[in-house]
Amino acid sequence: MSTTATTHAAREHARAQAGQTAAARPVLPARDAPIVPEGVDREALTWAETVAGPGYTAKVLSRGTTLRLTDVDGDACAHVLLFRSDAPWERLNVADTVKIPWQAYLGAAHPLLSDQGRVLATLVSDTSAHHDALCGTTSLAACVARWGEGAAQSPTPAGRELFKLAAAKHGLEPRDLPPSLSFFRGMRVSEDGLVAPTGAAGPGAHVELRAELPLIVLIANVPHPLDPREEYVVSPLEVLAWRGAATAPADPQWTASPELERAYLNTTDDWEARS
Repeated sequence: MSTTATTHAAREHARAQAGQTAAARPVLPARDAPIVPEGVDREALTWAETVAGPGYTAKVLSRGTTLRLTDVDGDACAHVLLFRSDAPWERLNVADTVKIPWQAYLGAAHPLLSDQGRVLATLVSDTSAHHDALCGTTSLAACVARWGEGAAQSPTPAGRELFKLAAAKHGLEPRDLPPSLSFFRGMRVSEDGLVAPTGAAGPGAHVELRAELPLIVLIANVPHPLDPREEYVVSPLEVLAWRGAATAPADPQWTASPELERAYLNTTDDWEARS
């Protein structure tokens, strides 16, 4: 007889799982994270999770929160979408994210713009320098054509299929999902217009994003769509977040360019009007 054949047996089986751990999991409470970045107060942690490769996660973060993503083993690829949590119709706009700073390649000090000219987050630290704002994530059709499967529950899920699951947990639908940014797998455009992969920085590389507005963060950890390897290769992603303050006028980032100053002014003006 199965150990879950009756209600009582099923309850005992479920309770026996208490205390079990897995390599890919959230840490609750977040302050119990095994590793805390230098200078960060453990009590300020609000999110600590290891996302499987492949896997996905999502979280609501308050304004001023710092989000650190770490490529643990060197083969993670964090596809990221951002939505304003208090007005989710405002979301990441990849075109403006590369247009406003006049830079197609992500790196430290790069602002992540919304579709309304406001800064959703600022990329404040980057030890990887291997990212992509051009290609988005993988689709179901592309994964089926390449690996035979692409459903969320398959061994080779598409990034968009995982984004759909993450989005649904926050009341968002497939039509709400714009193109995403990718961290830890670099892409460069050659003089002939072709997009070519530049690989990864290796194990331990990280990026830190500062939330300039309250955010819904969606993350899908799947291979980059232009990853040249025949196999479906993706390794775990570490996620940490802690409370802090948003970028202020005294920060050099604020006035780094006329375009950035206007974007930060738009952000602060709208936030103060709602507060």
